[in-house]
Amino acid sequence: MKKDGTLRKPVTIWVVRVGDDLYVRSYPGHEGAWFRQIQRRHEGRISAGGVTKDVTFVDVSDDEELNNEIDAAFQSKYKRYSSTYFGPMIAPQARATTLKLVPSA
Repeated sequence: MKKDGTLRKPVTIWVVRVGDDLYVRSYPGHEGAWFRQIQRRHEGRISAGGVTKDVTFVDVSDDEELNNEIDAAFQSKYKRYSSTYFGPMIAPQARATTLKLVPSA
């Protein structure tokens, strides 16, 4: 979202599920444009499978055990793609940007 509350142009991101929770990462790390925007507001809107939800992005990058589970989820979900594509999602720079999607109230 912009400072005035209007939505920015949509960006495609890879999402994985661990348990009942959804997680995203910025493959270029902290330099990713959408990630930099999230650091300013910590909220946004996601759409997937015909469902649109406002969410809060919660940093969980320090949870090593959870990050290992998220790595496995990325590998399982996106293994059909070349490691060129999903490999960066499990690299240290992406792990440092791991965010949990929490539906807004």
